Amino acid sequence: MRVLIDESLPVELATELPGHEVSTVRREGWIRYQNGALLRAAVRAGFEVLVTADSNLRHQQNLKKLGIAAIVVTRVRNRIEELRPLIPQIIGALQTIAAGDAVEIAP
Repeated sequence: MRVLIDESLPVELATELPGHEVSTVRREGWIRYQNGALLRAAVRAGFEVLVTADSNLRHQQNLKKLGIAAIVVTRVRNRIEELRPLIPQIIGALQTIAAGDAVEIAP
């Protein structure tokens, strides 16, 4: 699965998701894109899932219409040390998520 890590999360998260093709907003050069433009660019580039800490994303964007899924990590600071305990949940969500879905991951 092609996974995009949003700028709201540490870039180190990209190396913590084995078995998936993972990139970051920064690596793709999309750092200044707003949510709608970012999601459209991600879909055009073949990404299937955005992993983000932006809990408003699923309420502001029509993920099903755009053709992308979102994993929203909440209630943690954006430090890799705090995210590592959630990685098994993120990996589990990646196994079942489908376009249009929004899954919340929290401690």
